[in-house]
Amino acid sequence: MADPGLAIDFALAGVAVGAAAALSGVGLVICYRLTGVLNLAQGGIAVFVAYLLRELVVVRGWPVGWGAVLCLLVVAPGLGVLLQLAVFGPLQRRRAAIGEVVVACVGVLVLLIGAVAAIWGTAPLADVPALVPARTVTLPGGHLLRVDAVAQLGTVLVIAVALWAVGRWTGFGVRARAVSADPTLAELAGVNAGRVAAAGWAFGSFTAGLVGVLLAPLVLLDPYGLPLLVMETLAVAVAARLRSLPIAVAVGLALGIGQSELTWLHPGGTLGPLLDAVQSNLFAVALLVAALVPWGFVEGFAEQGLLGGGGLPQLGRPRGGGGGAAWGAAVCALALLTPLALRAGGVRAVLTVPALALILLSVVLVTGGGGLVSLGQGSFAGLGALAAALLASGRVPVGAALVVTVLGLAAAGLLIGRPVVHRRGLVLALVTFALAVGLSRFVFEQPYATAGLTVLRPVFLRGDHAFYAAELAVLGVGALLVAGVRRGRLGRALVAMRDHEAGAWAAGVAVPRVKLLVFGLGAGLAGAGGVLLALSGEAFDASVFDPVQGLLWFAAVVVAGVDSAVGAVLAAFALVGLDAATVPGMSAVVVGALAAGAGWLPGGLAGWVRRVAAG
Repeated sequence: MADPGLAIDFALAGVAVGAAAALSGVGLVICYRLTGVLNLAQGGIAVFVAYLLRELVVVRGWPVGWGAVLCLLVVAPGLGVLLQLAVFGPLQRRRAAIGEVVVACVGVLVLLIGAVAAIWGTAPLADVPALVPARTVTLPGGHLLRVDAVAQLGTVLVIAVALWAVGRWTGFGVRARAVSADPTLAELAGVNAGRVAAAGWAFGSFTAGLVGVLLAPLVLLDPYGLPLLVMETLAVAVAARLRSLPIAVAVGLALGIGQSELTWLHPGGTLGPLLDAVQSNLFAVALLVAALVPWGFVEGFAEQGLLGGGGLPQLGRPRGGGGGAAWGAAVCALALLTPLALRAGGVRAVLTVPALALILLSVVLVTGGGGLVSLGQGSFAGLGALAAALLASGRVPVGAALVVTVLGLAAAGLLIGRPVVHRRGLVLALVTFALAVGLSRFVFEQPYATAGLTVLRPVFLRGDHAFYAAELAVLGVGALLVAGVRRGRLGRALVAMRDHEAGAWAAGVAVPRVKLLVFGLGAGLAGAGGVLLALSGEAFDASVFDPVQGLLWFAAVVVAGVDSAVGAVLAAFALVGLDAATVPGMSAVVVGALAAGAGWLPGGLAGWVRRVAAG
């Protein structure tokens, strides 16, 4: 173990990350209080602004100061105002459900990440400019203090005090408090809630951009790692109950310093790898803990609307029966069967489509069927892929591996669903996202769980045509399962629960049991898709099951029609085809733009088609 006298040095070193996390929490709290929206897109804004600053300074030769002024004081706030006008304003005007707002946030996130990947590529970058040079000063006792850490801490404290002063002593602060308490009453009193919300988004985007710029020099800049790191700071805002700025600052600093302090603890034995994982992912641990707090017993959350509803708009069949659905099913069948007639290269290009479609079908079942906004289906797919790799390394036949994995994941879904079933709306989305982050950080990315794994197809599935045909068979079974559930007694219970949970309780529906069952079935479907993904690439790749990738999959299903199995298949083709035909990240751009437009396109593309067919 290192010398305990180093504790002060490690604490001082953790101030930089802690200050950035505190700033992120402050931005999230203020944005939520002024807009009513928890800015899940903060990571996308952060990475976009960080890449833009690097482009101006490193590539185009601008001075750091001028680049920072343009990025932080013009681009970032302007992006926030644009989001209010084009994305969240329309949702607020038609009083959209919390689930639709979550989808719009996810859409903005994946849109910005996709734009970064398409413009600047996906290779990690280390030549990121720093706003303050990383110089050090020596304190009494020989301890070193970084100047940039002091500057960041001072910035956080100045911003927090300035916000307190504005809220207490200015007319805008009075109007902001009125909107935060009750937007409807504030509007009746003559307050322009839209302008207050635009100011909230401008400030939230400014802080998100500043967080990205501050964190980028401390880590490698890439389109997926930095957004996830910023999103983990949601733990700071949740711990502050989305209200208290002092608590947000204190928690952010405590987590940053605590993460740094853990670096000098190196116990041997079996606890070593686990503690190392906790040390490097303390914010992920905090997010998981904060999300799993029994929110219903936390004062203030019920009043803020975080525990309410949260479903997505469900559209019935158009007039004239199921002809449209039959045509859609026929188109999907043709699209899926066509690659069997192609040469090997053509089949290989779409080899992951059936596997991905199976994962997206789990979203249709859980979110479309049950109205549960789950952002963790990709993590179940990752568990399926990991299980397939473990079983394949033990030379278990592929058929047995698939069956064992599906049954095991269904059981895991029941266990994981137990602490989830009593949550709804944004709280449910946060809990499932936190679970996805935890699995990614502590299982998929850890050598103790994934080292030495090999995934080989059996001899009779070694050819791409044979394996693709097997994938279609498994996908067909999954589609029949989803159709059977939705048409049977369980499907009727899901519809009742989705449309009005209290009414379903009154009608005798065992709501917790139904939720558990649908979570279990959804986990089994996603796990089967993960098995097929691992076998298609003959490897376990943790980046495929990154939580941000899972958000992209979720948004794609919603865009294609969250209550449509046909939409899940078409979304899988779109996700694979867009990136293959253009540049990596293009699928995220298209899906993100459509999901961000949820205020203009309720029900996704499938909903628009149905409205057109209905006349």
